[in-house]
Amino acid sequence: MQLTALLVDDEPNILRNLQSIIPWEAMGIEVIGLAKNGQKALDIAKQLRPDIIFSDIRMPSMDGITFLKFLREFNGNAEVMIITGYQNFEYARSLLQLGVYDYILKPIDYEELIDLTEKMAIKVRAKKLEQMLHKKTWNKVITLAYEKILYDIIMDYTTVDTKVQISEELNLEDYSYVCLLIDWDHYSQKSLGWDEKERKLWNFAIRNVLQDALATNNLKCVVLQMREGEWCAVIEQDKEQSQVDFIETQQWTEYMQIEVSKNLHLQVSIVIYPDPVAVTDLSQVYKKMQHMLQLSPNREDTLLIYNPITAQNDSIWNLIEEMVSSLKQFDGPMTETAFEKLIAQLATISEQSFIRAEQILHFLVLHLLREMREIYTITIQEEEIVWKKLDQNLGVQGFISLIQGIIENSMHSAFKNKKSDLLMHSANDYICRNLGSHFGVEEISEYLDISCGYFSLLFKQHYGKTFVEYLSKQRIEMAQSMLLLSDKNITQIGIAVGYADRRYFTKVFQKYTGETPSEYREKRKQG
Repeated sequence: MQLTALLVDDEPNILRNLQSIIPWEAMGIEVIGLAKNGQKALDIAKQLRPDIIFSDIRMPSMDGITFLKFLREFNGNAEVMIITGYQNFEYARSLLQLGVYDYILKPIDYEELIDLTEKMAIKVRAKKLEQMLHKKTWNKVITLAYEKILYDIIMDYTTVDTKVQISEELNLEDYSYVCLLIDWDHYSQKSLGWDEKERKLWNFAIRNVLQDALATNNLKCVVLQMREGEWCAVIEQDKEQSQVDFIETQQWTEYMQIEVSKNLHLQVSIVIYPDPVAVTDLSQVYKKMQHMLQLSPNREDTLLIYNPITAQNDSIWNLIEEMVSSLKQFDGPMTETAFEKLIAQLATISEQSFIRAEQILHFLVLHLLREMREIYTITIQEEEIVWKKLDQNLGVQGFISLIQGIIENSMHSAFKNKKSDLLMHSANDYICRNLGSHFGVEEISEYLDISCGYFSLLFKQHYGKTFVEYLSKQRIEMAQSMLLLSDKNITQIGIAVGYADRRYFTKVFQKYTGETPSEYREKRKQG
């Protein structure tokens, strides 16, 4: 870490000696300024912000004490070494009260001064390193908070205040946003038969590729996983920009698709929202893009531009969401009512186009499969039966019967499950979504609205491990995937899975795998 120094003395000989006798280069210090009085030193210090300052006391124009008082008004971090002819103890103590590192008497003992300079440089570097680590940790906290708040806003959680200021530099309402919705093509069918770990790893891998692809373009953005196989990319732009640069945005999206295909051999479809979006409109725009992506007549297109003229059937989309929301809350009567309204609405469409009605019902089946899987109310065997039926020529009535069967099975499964099982599924979902965050039993218990003791008891009974053991295992498994599926370095991967300190991450990784992260990556990439 290179440091900088400013030398201040009205005696040219002392200035020359300070500059030439002390081995600045060997110490990793660059002398960036020489000054003959306090006023000139103050001007240099304001402009260049030196890390280390050597200053005489008695100088014309402005003495060293006055210079030091002014310096501390704008720079409290620089370490100052005073060179003085005064030997009075009280005078020396007053210097130390002004934040002086130490003082040395004239005539100068340069061997002693070199030793003091080395110690001062060590202190400065330690302080700067501590500040860097603090800033890095704080930036991570800000990023996590930013992602969480944006997620809650998009999901339309009513408790979220869009006027929140996350940091001095980041106020949500200072920006407008470019929004993209990314969907993994044929996700429900491709992931059939995967266990939870496999689905989690693949979803995590795609999210990382999408985020890295946007970061390559130096964009201030986040990619949020909204549900399995679906992500929303939110890209900051100045609020003053009245339009989205469509050509540039299309280049970003095409690059994202190329990167996912190249790195993971998978395909994603993307909807671009063509106008800047205020933070207060993110939730509404997300739903519009979902509608456009899932109910578009031209679903074979993998890059779609949201168009309110072609995005029709809002009432149908709303009824679908109402039905799915009621089903996820295990409210049978409300689910049945919404489904009846949906069938009545589809009847008007089927009079004009049976094909369009079948297309909407086909989407609803896939939508239900994805949502029911996330709340563990459908088994792999039940999904396989649904897929076999989808291979048949069902027609409108066949689709309706199939959807009724899915709803009935899901309700039956929900009531069969114990409340404790549902709580633990929610706990696992929380863990998966927050692997990179710092949280403990207190946070997750509060999220589930149960006591810490009850949570710990349920968790051990359900998973056969303590919360800490399970969390560590999940983090290491995610790290293993990232080591093989990404080019991130060990430190970046450790931070991504919740370990800010690389040495501690390596220690935990080695405990679970018997290898260091570097060894794990090297052996398997060679294989």
